[in-house]
Amino acid sequence: MLARRGHLVAVAHNVRSAMEAAARKKFDLLISDIALPDGTGMDLIVQLRAIANIPGIAISGFGNNGDIERSLQAGFAEHLIKPIKLDKLEDAIERAVAG
Repeated sequence: MLARRGHLVAVAHNVRSAMEAAARKKFDLLISDIALPDGTGMDLIVQLRAIANIPGIAISGFGNNGDIERSLQAGFAEHLIKPIKLDKLEDAIERAVAG
């Protein structure tokens, strides 16, 4: 969906492959699920922000105040709750990269 809207997208399915991709190429934004097979999206944003000032958007099925606060404290600019509407994601992308 994002590629059809003109975004260049690289897909990684876990923390390890995302970190490998980040070592090869500079990215403008991370969009990550919180639950990953080999860690969490929070682990990933902490590791990425240690090597690059990259904004991030967390995506989760959980969205109570504690979940959102943990995502923001880890370094995400936004926390969206599944299911995600594309227009809401686009708005979050604009805010995250502007900010």
